Amino acid sequence: MTNPFRSHTCGDLRRADIGTHVTLSGWLHRKRDHGGVVFIDLRDQHGLTQCVIEDTDAMAATIASSHLESVLRIEGEVTERIDDTINTELATGEVEVRIKQVTVLSPAGHLPMPVNVDADYPEEIRLKYRFLDLRRPAMLQNILLRTGVIRALREGMQGQGFTEIQTPILTASSPEGARDFLVPSRQHPGKFYALPQAPQQFKQLLMAGGIDKYFQIAPCFRDEDARRDRSPGEFYQLDFEMAFATQEDVFNAIEPVLHEVFTRFTNGKTVTPYPFQRISFADAMLTYGSDKPDLRNPLRIVDVTAAFADSGFKAFANQVAHGAVVRAIRIPNGGKQTRAFFDKMNEWARGTGAAGLGYIQYREGTPVGPIAKHLSDDHRAILKQVTNIEDDDALCFACGPDQQAALFAGQARTELAERLELITDDIFHFCWIVDFPMFETNATTGKVDFSHNPFSMPQGGIEALNTQNPLDIKAWQYDIVCNGVELSSGAIRNHEPATMVRAFAIAGYDAETLEREFGGMLAAFRLGTPPHGGSAPGVDRMVMLLADTPNIREVTAFPMNQTAQDLLMGAPSEIPAATLKELGIKIL
Repeated sequence: MTNPFRSHTCGDLRRADIGTHVTLSGWLHRKRDHGGVVFIDLRDQHGLTQCVIEDTDAMAATIASSHLESVLRIEGEVTERIDDTINTELATGEVEVRIKQVTVLSPAGHLPMPVNVDADYPEEIRLKYRFLDLRRPAMLQNILLRTGVIRALREGMQGQGFTEIQTPILTASSPEGARDFLVPSRQHPGKFYALPQAPQQFKQLLMAGGIDKYFQIAPCFRDEDARRDRSPGEFYQLDFEMAFATQEDVFNAIEPVLHEVFTRFTNGKTVTPYPFQRISFADAMLTYGSDKPDLRNPLRIVDVTAAFADSGFKAFANQVAHGAVVRAIRIPNGGKQTRAFFDKMNEWARGTGAAGLGYIQYREGTPVGPIAKHLSDDHRAILKQVTNIEDDDALCFACGPDQQAALFAGQARTELAERLELITDDIFHFCWIVDFPMFETNATTGKVDFSHNPFSMPQGGIEALNTQNPLDIKAWQYDIVCNGVELSSGAIRNHEPATMVRAFAIAGYDAETLEREFGGMLAAFRLGTPPHGGSAPGVDRMVMLLADTPNIREVTAFPMNQTAQDLLMGAPSEIPAATLKELGIKIL
């Protein structure tokens, strides 16, 4: 049976179709009256087709009275455009349709926002009328890109022998770091389900159930504030887990998939070949001032504490005497920068809450500046040896407690590279951050707490937990990072009940709490569970990188705003009192 709405899409017609009678349906994208002849662009998901009609034709009045974004069906003959009207930017640009019949399938009223331009528009309007926003070419391409990426990820994982399995959406609440979204139970008043922050426990139970390699494109739910790289409420990740796997096995499984997906959708950018670079957490914090370093940035951080110990520059020397460290960033050709450049960097530093950003410029090999004149020849020699400084370079400094100095130096590294335009934009640079500390000191309570994923296997197993300082223990934990964006965390899991009990005890959880919160997993582990590990690269963040947009809402079909509101559907919304009563809930 012939489709009554279209014989072709608006992106189909080519020179070979000239003389063909066609039916097209789509949105009235644009119309132009050229004095005697009316041109319209008809648009659907697949493209644009120019259609033309004499303004004396009776059908022209229908077009004239139709607002932009009305849905039209057009019947007519495909004709050749004359040479000076060919549009080489359109796939259909060599032809047009001579209109014989126009039918308005759905008239549009006055638009609250334009569709046929990609100009910026207030986000509140864009989200309230998201269905209009999705019609814009840039948004449409982002959503189609997302679809293509998910398809490619699925193909890649299946090609690696992984089995796709869906895990529950309604589950039990568990302390996994963020707030749960809770769902009241009508059949069990006073009790609640939770939406999964991640399928963590279920995928480990699949390993206990004998599944060798699992994956899914998993929805995850966390009640947390919005960020540019994470939507509030929900996000999606390529969740996968492998039985009988080491850390290298996990890396070897996912690297070809990510490399293929990014290569397929890069638009000409280079993708670092695998195996991806491995960087320890300690080295990342020292060299880049971040555990998600942007390796496109050529600047590096070095420890120059020894160059300031007992030096004449008391602002640093006094802090070093009390345990502080000094980090330096070498700036190639920084000696040629003006005083105004460093004054502006100082202003930036003070804007972050720091006292400022100290610096030394080297001009023809001679260090100059307020800091340099307070250093002896011996201290200058140490500085030159440690930093490999060259003529006409410069150094910027961060001084303070280890972590504070590292983070500030990392911020300064990024700011310097951006101001000096050193970050190349033609590559996706992947790396793994490995050897995370298993535990850290909680800044609020001062007690030992998990620093990463509590389900990770400590390096050295239970013996390390029993014999080492907890803050010295490394975990089989890892993050994959691309261009300064953390795509996912992962780990080799702790599948040994005794080791898990001991690890949680160090973090302040007694056996009773552990049994109550994670009894299902512990029961499985006591009945034979293989060593296993995995990861979960974020789909939204991958698409955000590939679409070259800094805001994750640009690659999500129906995102919430920054205050976790769905302006289109009106969520969250009030619930009728009768429904609340049925659920045993009272609003206070």
